[in-house]
Amino acid sequence: MDLTDLFVSKDMVEVASGFEFTEGPVWHPDGYLLFSDIPANTIYRLQEGKEAVPWRRPSGHSNGLTFDRRGRLVACEHANRRVTCTEADGTLTALATHYRGKRLNSPNDVVVRSDGSIYFTDPPYGVEPDERELAFNGVYRISPDGSDLELLADDFERPNGLAFSPDESVLYIDDTWRRHIRAFAVAEDGRLSNGQVFAEMPSDMEGGPDGMKVDVKGNIYSTGPGGLWVYQPDGRLVGTIVGPELVANLAFGGPERRRLYLTARTSVYKLMTKIAGIPVF
Repeated sequence: MDLTDLFVSKDMVEVASGFEFTEGPVWHPDGYLLFSDIPANTIYRLQEGKEAVPWRRPSGHSNGLTFDRRGRLVACEHANRRVTCTEADGTLTALATHYRGKRLNSPNDVVVRSDGSIYFTDPPYGVEPDERELAFNGVYRISPDGSDLELLADDFERPNGLAFSPDESVLYIDDTWRRHIRAFAVAEDGRLSNGQVFAEMPSDMEGGPDGMKVDVKGNIYSTGPGGLWVYQPDGRLVGTIVGPELVANLAFGGPERRRLYLTARTSVYKLMTKIAGIPVF
């Protein structure tokens, strides 16, 4: 397998620009992309062929975004150090703010399992060192009913993007500082075990693993040094794509989920893929 088996073209096409630092893209089946501009404290809504418009401002300097199984937006809010969801009437509900009485660091990225449980990473990028209350950088799970916040892993340097395999038996998690992806077995109750390094990203180029998504065939697409890194389910590197700007995160979208949108510093780009991404809901 090589990149021509996965992409119609390796050229990133700009679809929007003029932002400060884009992150956290997620596609809604109604035909639009939401993404965060972290320094601008704004979530934007983008339909292709139109200008991006503010969807929420202020956003709590949101980073990672996704939708839950009810179609509610779930957001990792850096500045507010919490994970929230947007109800149908627009009301924000806090899903996670503290662990055992201590404030979270700055939730970064998020994914939802088919049972409704929410997994998120909590590195300290959005909090000053003297304001931290937790000494570790955790990976957490919010129970489907929202009543329980469970710490799943605390041995990451900088946990970041995360994504399930198509059958949800594996959860992949980026560790930005260590420049690798770890793979965990997912138990029926949602707990993680047997965390192993799935892929390393040795490179002299700028950047580290950040956002990540998986297609319906199980191929893993992760941002990394220089651009986009793509792996087969067995861990073999398919190849890398370097774009005009350093890519931070990505999301499959479009009517067939074969547009791969990439948030890259001041702009949003897209790549056309030959395999569909896993639907968010």
